[in-house]
Amino acid sequence: MSLQKPTIKLRGHHLICLHFFRGEGYNPEFVENLKKILNRVEDGEEIEVCQGADDVCKMCPYLMRKMCLYEEDAESEIREMDRMALRLLRLKTRWRVKWLDIGEKIPLIFREWSKEYCGDCDWRKVCENNNNFPLFYKEG
Repeated sequence: MSLQKPTIKLRGHHLICLHFFRGEGYNPEFVENLKKILNRVEDGEEIEVCQGADDVCKMCPYLMRKMCLYEEDAESEIREMDRMALRLLRLKTRWRVKWLDIGEKIPLIFREWSKEYCGDCDWRKVCENNNNFPLFYKEG
């Protein structure tokens, strides 16, 4: 009997935004979970593209009944972000992908993504302060 780890499940916007993670998050448990997920995907583990709450969300203090309660309309806004991310990355839910393959697409889609989502993102300052915004990003 094989004791293989379950496939990592990630929703659309996490497939993009996790490329810019540099050790900050809602609380220590959330950050530790992100680090573990990134270690696994960077080691080549397969990712299953999912809809709704994923392996990142499961440690989020704002997740209740599999829904984001960060702010009033968070769940519907996040689902729209997920749809846009999957469209830009040309992926569908239940597909299995590798982190490296997604990473190669980020420079190609980031301008459109950032124009739509980074301007109002609560995490933007974290990316900017850590020189974490990609070199290919230019406002405008």
